[in-house]
Amino acid sequence: MTALKIAMLTHSVNPRGGVVHALQLAEALHDLGYDVTLIAPAEAGKDFFRPVRCKTVLIPLMGSVGDLVATVGQRIQAYVDYFAHSSQEYYDIYHAQDAISGCALAELKQAGMIRTFIRTVHHLDRFDDDRLNRWQTASFLAADYVLCVSRLWQVSLLQDYGIAAQLINNGVDIDRFNPKMGRNDEALRHLLGLNRIGPVFLAVGGVERRKNTLRIFQAFRQVLRHRPDAQLVIAGGASLLDHNDYRRRFAAERAASSIADGPGQALLVTGPLPDADLPALYRLADALVFPSLTEGFGLAVLEAIASGTPVVVSDRPPFTDYLRWDDGVWCDPERIDSIAGAMLAAAENFPRSHLSVIAKRLAAEYSWQRSAHTHSNHYRSLLATQGNAHA
Repeated sequence: MTALKIAMLTHSVNPRGGVVHALQLAEALHDLGYDVTLIAPAEAGKDFFRPVRCKTVLIPLMGSVGDLVATVGQRIQAYVDYFAHSSQEYYDIYHAQDAISGCALAELKQAGMIRTFIRTVHHLDRFDDDRLNRWQTASFLAADYVLCVSRLWQVSLLQDYGIAAQLINNGVDIDRFNPKMGRNDEALRHLLGLNRIGPVFLAVGGVERRKNTLRIFQAFRQVLRHRPDAQLVIAGGASLLDHNDYRRRFAAERAASSIADGPGQALLVTGPLPDADLPALYRLADALVFPSLTEGFGLAVLEAIASGTPVVVSDRPPFTDYLRWDDGVWCDPERIDSIAGAMLAAAENFPRSHLSVIAKRLAAEYSWQRSAHTHSNHYRSLLATQGNAHA
């Protein structure tokens, strides 16, 4: 069987869920013997958030261009220009992991420069600007094959657009994410000033509306009444989207609370951290707080559980699609008291001894190797329908 040449496209080099998925899947397909190139637009001097085992291509971006619409348009055009260049090699599979790369491939397909492409939908956004909504929709309507990482968005695509997307699994790398303390864990604890006695609550994804960060902070204020020794760490936040209004609301709420922000304080907003620190950060936390209002899948949940850390999750899809009721602590993400109660329950009462069993089951079901095999079947199915199947 001939190895396929696969172009795996993602919208940036930052550690967002879709980018992590694209990177991990590209490596897993590479490990199966496929000729995979992971491709992303990037500003000068930037690279993928961690080293990548397969081939990579960074499409250069010429500086900042202004608002979100201009930024998205710039990245779409960068992709189109790159693949339209006559010297670029041909791929058997063009796989877009987001609306930006999907839009570019739609343009290339319409121009006759490629025959087919695959689009994975991780989640759908609602934008105030109609151009962004049109780009998002075009990116999957023009695709020849659509994949989804959760039933939530699979159902949404079928009901709203009549698209029968195929469900594929995310994964968790248990070699990276596991309960075994690393040699740098204590150094990170010291650097961030994390508690040794009181509970440490971790929220990942930065300060964003869909991550429900403001309610997480308001719930944390309630937690402090019961556990004044508690800490809340909000990590990450690299994003192309404009979250400034929400972040200003968060900053005003924090200032009004008189809760100090910084290493060793009750609150620590770290911003993006080195990817190498993430496994240790999960292990140092007493609970991951992840009550998202909307989510594509929630890779952080699998990573935390694999690291031996209890999780607080929203009692709604996609979490209800892949977690059992006793896999974590559930909450109503729109009720502050519900989030606060779940935080305390996760840190103080969750049977942590059960996490190894939960992690083993989830790791078997959600592995990148399994995902790579499933994708391989979809790729060959698409090529067969186009008369391009490899022997």
